[in-house]
Amino acid sequence: MADEQLNEKDLNVEETGAENVGARVLELEEQLAAAKDQSLRVAAEAQNSIRRAEQEVEKARKFALEKFSGDLLPVIDSLEMALAHLKPDDEQVKSTREGVELTLKMFQDTLKRYNLEAVDPHGQPFNPEHHQAMAMQENGEVEPNSVLNVFQKGYLLNGRLLRPAMVVVSKAPSAAQPSINEKA
Repeated sequence: MADEQLNEKDLNVEETGAENVGARVLELEEQLAAAKDQSLRVAAEAQNSIRRAEQEVEKARKFALEKFSGDLLPVIDSLEMALAHLKPDDEQVKSTREGVELTLKMFQDTLKRYNLEAVDPHGQPFNPEHHQAMAMQENGEVEPNSVLNVFQKGYLLNGRLLRPAMVVVSKAPSAAQPSINEKA
């Protein structure tokens, strides 16, 4: 009988030990799953941080010249205005005109190399994202909301608006007002 009690105790100890081992295995598996999940989250966050840093560096590289480019635009405007006022058929200013034309072309070529492009929307539909309406003018010959005149060109730097084009926009003619003679 003593042997039977001993065997039952051994069985109970073995069962209790097996239950403890099973519970411990489940606990360790849960901890392992949590650690894997945390590891994946940390890796994903690291990837996102790297990607954000690369995007910020790219943006800084693309738009580093924004202020400098903006400061050059009045120079280009002045050269264009000078050309508009120098008569092409006047022999006295012919060499001056050629010099201004060459200087302006050099400026424009330099701007193109740095992805600065002019926005000259004459005749195009008005785009409030790239144009600033300075006035509206009735005109029955063109579609309403078309650009009739450009006071000042706009510029884009790598696709981002640097300066809007200042424009005059068309509007539909108002209904003809009857004259005083027609009322009588």
